[in-house]
Amino acid sequence: MSAPFTSSTTQLERNKSSAKNHTFSLVILTTLFFIWGFIVSMNDVLIPKLMTVFTLLHWQAMLVQTSFFGAYFIISLAYFVLSVTREDPIMKIGYKNGIIAGLFVCALGASLFYPAAAYKSYGFFLGALFVLASGTAILQIASNPYVTILGSPETASARLNLTQAFNSLGTTIAPILGGYLIFGTITEAIEGTNADSVKLPYIALAAALILIAIMIKTTKLPRIVKDHVHINHAGSLKHRHLILGVICIFAYVGGEVTIGSNFMSFLKLPAIGGFEAETAKTYLAFFWGGAMIGRFLGAIALGNFERNSYKYGLMFLISIAVFITVYTLYNFQLAAVMCCLVLFNAAIFRLANFKSQTTLSYFAAAIILLLLMVAFTNGQIALWSIIAIGFFNSIMFPTIFALAVKGLGSYTSQGASLLIMACVGGAIVPPLQGYFADISNNLQLSFTLPILCYVYVLFYGMKGYKTDIIL
Repeated sequence: MSAPFTSSTTQLERNKSSAKNHTFSLVILTTLFFIWGFIVSMNDVLIPKLMTVFTLLHWQAMLVQTSFFGAYFIISLAYFVLSVTREDPIMKIGYKNGIIAGLFVCALGASLFYPAAAYKSYGFFLGALFVLASGTAILQIASNPYVTILGSPETASARLNLTQAFNSLGTTIAPILGGYLIFGTITEAIEGTNADSVKLPYIALAAALILIAIMIKTTKLPRIVKDHVHINHAGSLKHRHLILGVICIFAYVGGEVTIGSNFMSFLKLPAIGGFEAETAKTYLAFFWGGAMIGRFLGAIALGNFERNSYKYGLMFLISIAVFITVYTLYNFQLAAVMCCLVLFNAAIFRLANFKSQTTLSYFAAAIILLLLMVAFTNGQIALWSIIAIGFFNSIMFPTIFALAVKGLGSYTSQGASLLIMACVGGAIVPPLQGYFADISNNLQLSFTLPILCYVYVLFYGMKGYKTDIIL
């Protein structure tokens, strides 16, 4: 583990990488973040549909997330083993080719939903999800470190927050568009007891993924130049902050996914409002929309500006834009509440002095309090508490990721594979909460379980991120 490796440097080909090129490349990468955000959020709409079609218990329905995020673990583990025993695959084939490969695997997985619906097999659906998630795991391994490399290390967290904001745009749109296609009044009336309504959304998704892969193939992206790089051992494991970051990603993804997965079922509870699926999916869009807004705020708050007054101005403009958008689409009351949540989110960024690690710990503390309100209050308080969690989940993944890969150098892709592997938290925590809900017959009380996840995130933001100790 501590064996030396051949002297190496990894850098962008400077004579071909201007700031303009970086901007264009980030625009292309942003498309990928949007797509896999859409894919992940579609699971939250898919779960209640499959529960109805196959008459599943809570823990059985959560196997959707187990299959999906289990693929993250298996693919990332395979990647890590290859990087240790042979050569880092991404460093060998390039980030661009890695991204294209991930897109084609995603397209294959999405296309498998058609035969899964035709055969009416829950196991087939889980298999299709596994393939689809395998593609997104490859995309994550290639894209996240690529974004951190395309620019200054000091603003890596801000860049990841910006691209992850568009990931959240995908998670916001998916419940509305996917919910309409899967739970739409016409298709539901005709196909309410079978799975045929999932065919169109996933076939369309497969076609879109193939088109994006072709677009990226024909696009020139900055490439990483290797000067005599030879990495065939687990050098990334020497870094304490990475190992603790892996655990933190496990905790965060587990917490976020289990909250999102149980969101629509939570809103159906009589104590919360007894909402129908059509209304619940709108509030789910608010939940993911909060994550999107929070990441845009994070890109501003954690970015480099000459004066903090510029940050305040831009964050205020975002709050106004949110108010106008929600008021136009819905009503004044919803617009006012969402605007207040935006301002509250921005205030905590300021309280944290715009430092990424401090913001991470403050946001974790906020979610712990919100989860207590979700578990022990009713009605509008519980409803808006669970929606507000989206705002504070916002910056967690990109911030944890950027802090964990900081200073890894040539081990960045290897470290990224470990971090993506840790997304298996999304496969383990949701079934645990589902089992808790089943045995206690109290879904609301089961929301105390993810509190444990955010306690660890709080620790990482306070102490675990520090790079001064090497194992």
